[in-house]
Amino acid sequence: MSSTQYTKKIALVDCNSFYVSCERLFNPKIRKKPVVVLSNNDGCIISRSTEAKALGIKMGEPYFKGKDIIIKNNVQVFSSNYSLYGDISRRVMRTLKRFNSDIEIYSIDEAFLDLSNFTDEEVEKVGKEIRATVLQWTGIPTSIGIAKTKTLSKVANHIAKKTQSGVTSLIGIENIDPILEKVEISDIWGVGKQLTKFYQKNGIYNAKQLKNKSNTWIKKSSNVLSSRTAMELRGIPCIDLETTTSKRKSCVVSRSFGKRVEKFQELREAVANYCLNASEKIRSESLVAKAITVFVRTSPFQRQFGYYSNSKTVDFPIATNNSIETVKTAMSILDSIFKNGYRYQKAGVMLTGLSNADRKKNLFSSEKDEKINSLMRSIDNTNYKYGRSTLSLASAGVQKRWNMRRQYSSKIDTADFYCLPTIRAT
Repeated sequence: MSSTQYTKKIALVDCNSFYVSCERLFNPKIRKKPVVVLSNNDGCIISRSTEAKALGIKMGEPYFKGKDIIIKNNVQVFSSNYSLYGDISRRVMRTLKRFNSDIEIYSIDEAFLDLSNFTDEEVEKVGKEIRATVLQWTGIPTSIGIAKTKTLSKVANHIAKKTQSGVTSLIGIENIDPILEKVEISDIWGVGKQLTKFYQKNGIYNAKQLKNKSNTWIKKSSNVLSSRTAMELRGIPCIDLETTTSKRKSCVVSRSFGKRVEKFQELREAVANYCLNASEKIRSESLVAKAITVFVRTSPFQRQFGYYSNSKTVDFPIATNNSIETVKTAMSILDSIFKNGYRYQKAGVMLTGLSNADRKKNLFSSEKDEKINSLMRSIDNTNYKYGRSTLSLASAGVQKRWNMRRQYSSKIDTADFYCLPTIRAT
């Protein structure tokens, strides 16, 4: 096959240390400093800058374990800010779609992009153009791996992270065995801990060995997914791009509290807030819910205070995305499952039986329903323009002492005009 032909080409675009990059975007002073971002309630380290990795700070490590290294080396610490990260992620994905609308958003910081419309000779140049454009338009640095299959593009991306250009293409390389030999079996996309142990037990320690293993042995000893992975390592596409996003079947909003909750009123406020968030999410996707589940639990690790966990599901009379209706139903559920004398660690709500809102016109619809829908749209538009919870329900509370612990929050909210950085003339 001539190298000028339009062969299958998949690019994996991965944002480098994404959460850290988002924080640096609005704080240039920390661009060259070691930075870490913490999980909910400032529990674990979930994002590290290159400088922080060099200090030996481990991914997923509890914050208190790495605190000595962090203090000693003046590492900048930030609480997670998912509204900011989500907004920046959407900007990155919109930028990528300018190169090709055939894109699979794999996670908040990763996307597969079909570049088959470019020739073999120009694809690496296109990758560099994509990287430069994303950096210029969003401020987020990326690594890009390009190959004939999604699995190989993951391998290429792994290599790209260690190169100065940030782009690696495996297109046109006849023998990639020397490259795959350097990729450990545990680093292959789709190979988890248990499968890694199984492969190593059978003498397969790297991607080259898996690629060259016979299909007969793989199918007999493992499963269809393993066979697909091996085929993909050989350059044969077996995993298609999922360019269409399927509608969700449920929506869960839950949080661990910043401090244990004992008062019923505080628990009511938390559940009401979760209902508002969940209702807003499904409205943004034009969905309605058939039922709602509320659940509460205490910490399983503090049994000296007694352990309690409970949940209850209630069907709505008519499928809805109305915040007032979901909060009202959730409050009645909470009344029935709450028990005094416990220190609650977590609560949440789940909306289930989701379906398209436009299909749910019924004989009982009234002018009042349309007024409520109009009210919900007004609330959503106001909160989108001025920041979440600008308009809320009284039952959601004001002080919110139960909120997640976010001691190191940068307090940047790109959806709130008043949170944006200001530039002063000197």
